[in-house]
Amino acid sequence: MPALVYHASYSQLALPSHHRFPQSKYQALYQYLLDHHIAKPQDFHRPSQITPEALAKIHSPTYVEQIMSRALDAKAVRRLGLPLTEAVITRSLYSVGGTVLACELAQEQGIALQLSGGYHHAHYDFGSGYCLFNDLMVAAHHAITQNGLNRVLIFDCDVHQGDGTASLSQHYADIISCSIHCQSNFPARKQHSDLDIELPQGTSESSYLEAVKQTLDLAIRLYQPELILYDAGVDIHQDDDLGHLGVSTQGIYLRDHYVISTAKQKNIPIACVIGGGYSKKPLVLSQRHTQLFIAANRVWP
Repeated sequence: MPALVYHASYSQLALPSHHRFPQSKYQALYQYLLDHHIAKPQDFHRPSQITPEALAKIHSPTYVEQIMSRALDAKAVRRLGLPLTEAVITRSLYSVGGTVLACELAQEQGIALQLSGGYHHAHYDFGSGYCLFNDLMVAAHHAITQNGLNRVLIFDCDVHQGDGTASLSQHYADIISCSIHCQSNFPARKQHSDLDIELPQGTSESSYLEAVKQTLDLAIRLYQPELILYDAGVDIHQDDDLGHLGVSTQGIYLRDHYVISTAKQKNIPIACVIGGGYSKKPLVLSQRHTQLFIAANRVWP
């Protein structure tokens, strides 16, 4: 199994039972991978918390301090969609650190998979849509400044546009943002990625997969990335609570297999995050997210 990144804090949010955020899915996915012998305990790497100093290289230092001190005003907290508790802050710091670690492992081993990440709605000075900090941008910037890469591609296949990533990446010529998303879905106000593919509600599985293939091939050809950060959101599923596309579980597997195999064929390291996926049934979500890990196992046995 390729290197995996996980921390127990990912599911330690203590949210009300009716909350829309699927807080239990991270621990459920971790256990599912072990119980079904898809991964072994020794495959997992434990991340460290990202530092406020590292966050402030992408986000407003004032915003970072307001989060860390829990001084964010009530309106900004409502926009987050999560209560600003110590547990929420801690899991956010570990999640960003996990994506940074996944990028480092991918550069060493060719591929790594993170059991969190994809917080692409976090902007420079505010968070949104359950996203406090933009782990994709922080990790991409770290790979460039600390590991000497020339260009990183953020290939975002979550059903929602990565508006925070789109906005932030415009200030970094060496970080390429690409989003394939449902047009009539959150956020209402879209930002401009380097490549945006907007799909209508109800897009069929075959049309979706063709869009992914053509867009990834184009992005690699145009930008020649030295690392791909892949947001493998499963909210594209036809039964997802917040998605509106017509993709099956098998379709998720085919998408993930194509992205990972293309990266391997092109000799481009790839770090994968699980991104969004919404259902009240943890087992159902685990099965959908597990397609990424099955695909990685088959491409990188």
